[in-house]
Amino acid sequence: MSDALLKIGELAARSGVSIRTVDYYTGLGLLNPAKRTASNYRLYSPADADRIGVIQRLETQGVSLEEISRALGSQPADVADLLMRINADLHVLQAAIDAAGPEAQGLLAAIAGRVHSLITIALQIPPDLPLA
Repeated sequence: MSDALLKIGELAARSGVSIRTVDYYTGLGLLNPAKRTASNYRLYSPADADRIGVIQRLETQGVSLEEISRALGSQPADVADLLMRINADLHVLQAAIDAAGPEAQGLLAAIAGRVHSLITIALQIPPDLPLA
């Protein structure tokens, strides 16, 4: 893939979204143009196409754009520490499922499934994806 900067229409086409979506994400701070041309056109990094893909996968899982913005704008964390905390939380959730009555087990199992989906998406995020 070329490292040449992309105009908004090129980024939209590469990402499979509309120009309006790219503009909306930029307005929310989810995307930041790499630079501007002399004519003030926004130019984006090719990695922003991956970032759009991540944003859309998270949106389909019910994560709000505000939450996505907060997560992508945060400082890089120690991944090992985060995975240990997630693992501990999953053990607590599994214990709650095991201890719950039948009426609550379905709901807790659905929550566990959602957590699994979000973790799967997070693990697919390219390590070199620009987060800020």
